[in-house]
Amino acid sequence: MIINLNISKKALYPLSLIIIPLLGIILTNSVEWSIYDFLLMGSLLLVLGFGIELTSLNFKQLNTRIAIITFIILIFLLIWIELAVGIFNSPFSGN
Repeated sequence: MIINLNISKKALYPLSLIIIPLLGIILTNSVEWSIYDFLLMGSLLLVLGFGIELTSLNFKQLNTRIAIITFIILIFLLIWIELAVGIFNSPFSGN
């Protein structure tokens, strides 16, 4: 039971990055996020955190761990960029 608590705490650390756009909304008028944007980015950050944590626990070789975590981060960045500016012109792109 203690191991599961540690996994969820470590996986929630990336979720704290959601505070940055929240501060942007509070302090300036240039950030225009809706509740949908916060929910979507929060879920992406949760998946990122859990993916990194599960990879760290399940793969013991350092090179394998680094490769898989790099892949997870790259996929996260591609989804984030697509949602923000639409580099692939998908129907859910931001631009």
